[in-house]
Amino acid sequence: MDEFDLNPELLQELIFKLRAVMAREGLVSPDSGSNPTDDEGPATLQEDDDDLTRAELEALIDDLEPDQQAQLVALMWLGRGDVEPEEFSEALTLAAERHEGATAAYLLAHPHVADYLEEGVDRLMDGTDLMESGEY
Repeated sequence: MDEFDLNPELLQELIFKLRAVMAREGLVSPDSGSNPTDDEGPATLQEDDDDLTRAELEALIDDLEPDQQAQLVALMWLGRGDVEPEEFSEALTLAAERHEGATAAYLLAHPHVADYLEEGVDRLMDGTDLMESGEY
C-alpha cells in the first residue's frame, strides 16, 4: 500500500514503548470497594528515573513528519474498528484534515492505543505479525 510507508521497525518500537508507558500510568483499576489500608499497593507500576517517560514518547511521536502522524492516527482508527482496510486512504485524508494540536496527546488519550495500532497493522496488511517479525 503506497499510502502507508511507516518504517516497520519504528512502528514496532513505538508499540513496545506505548505499552510500557501505558502500563505504568493509564490503566488504573476502578474503585474496588475494598479497604485501602488492607490493599497491598498501587494497581499500576511506578515510574523509575531510568524508565521511558511519557514526555520522551510524546517527543518521539511529535518528531515524526505530519504524514507519518496521520498514518498513526488512521492506523489507530482502523485497529479500533472505526474504518475498514479499504477505507484507509480516506482515513488518512481525514486524519490530516482533523489534525489539531499534538498527535501524541491524541494517541495517548486512548489507553489501548498500542493494541489498536497492532490490530490496525494486522488488518491493513492482512494478517502480518509485526510484533514478532518486525516486518509487514
